Amino acid sequence: MHVLWQDNRDGNYEIYYKRSTNEGVNWSQDTRLTNDPSESRYPSVSVSGQAIHVVWYDTRDGNEEIYYKRSTDGGNSWGTDTRLSNDPAWSKFASVSVSGSPQGGVHVVWADLRDAGWEIYYKRSADGGISWGPETRLTNSTRWAEYPSVSVSGSVVHVVWQDDRHTTEEIYYRRSADGGSSWGAETRLTNNTGWSLRPSLSVSGSAVHIVWYDHPEANPEIYYKRSIDGGISWESDTRLTNNSAYSENPSVSVSGLVVHVVWQDSRDGNYEIYYKRDPTGNTVGIEAIESEIPSQFRLEQNYPNPFNPTTTIRYQLSVQTHVTLKVYDVLGREVATLVDGAEEPGYKSVLFDASDVANGVYFYRMEATPENGGSAFVQIKKMIVLE
Repeated sequence: MHVLWQDNRDGNYEIYYKRSTNEGVNWSQDTRLTNDPSESRYPSVSVSGQAIHVVWYDTRDGNEEIYYKRSTDGGNSWGTDTRLSNDPAWSKFASVSVSGSPQGGVHVVWADLRDAGWEIYYKRSADGGISWGPETRLTNSTRWAEYPSVSVSGSVVHVVWQDDRHTTEEIYYRRSADGGSSWGAETRLTNNTGWSLRPSLSVSGSAVHIVWYDHPEANPEIYYKRSIDGGISWESDTRLTNNSAYSENPSVSVSGLVVHVVWQDSRDGNYEIYYKRDPTGNTVGIEAIESEIPSQFRLEQNYPNPFNPTTTIRYQLSVQTHVTLKVYDVLGREVATLVDGAEEPGYKSVLFDASDVANGVYFYRMEATPENGGSAFVQIKKMIVLE
């Protein structure tokens, strides 16, 4: 687990980092990542294996510019600062996302004032942050486009931002299906009389999850929206909060089937952090493939194997069971949770999308614990992701 924040213990804001290597039980000492007499603020972090990528905005050059830094050894040591933007106007509110697939890369978006109004700019590195391509302007708003968020799955890059071209801010979305080389048309995701602000984005395979806060009533509330076809079409808005206070600045992340959302909330008289989750909001396609009830538990070999980027895993359950099906790398680190919950007996099938993992050998492990108290079934099989 890797955490970044801005800290003014040094008399001005600097970027600090700390990590946990045992799921949050213990934490390292604070590591100061920036050291200049100006302000370094609003960091964003993305991780792929041992590579940690960080962006922030910095005023060391007389105006706000976007800076980048990386660690290739899990946070033990850090490279030098790299300036990503270079213009006389302000560049702020950067977001970074990295893909582990061969078609992926490091992708950065930010808001930039060089064009008289705020616009969203994009930049990518195809070699893990060593070198960077040219900037791409993603928006052409008649007013201000701000607070972008980026997330990548395989070669598909997704970006959301707030835009007030309609007088009130609305949430807009754009995607690239070829790793950022070209971009599709903008999609307006919200349409109401209030303000829609500060979107956050998380992607898992073809499932795209967005949260933001909205002013349809007198006070802001947290809203959520999902696409299950990679951003081509979108489901209706879901309101996550309902209280008379302010619910603002949400963030979303996905792990396995579960969608996690946090936000700041003033219902207690001052701002506190609140959390909500959808345990099955990131469904990856568990299907019942036969109506017959099997006589025993079984985990089958995935097919195809080797594969890239998707494969199907079949298993069978003889009774009502709590099932976990997880993927691990050769070092025993968890890569993905495909199933985690109670299931009816039957023959099942689940799709694993390896777009965000590196090539190599992986293991998938199923543990089925009968709800009637019987003995647990555990089985492990090997699979290979090819380039």
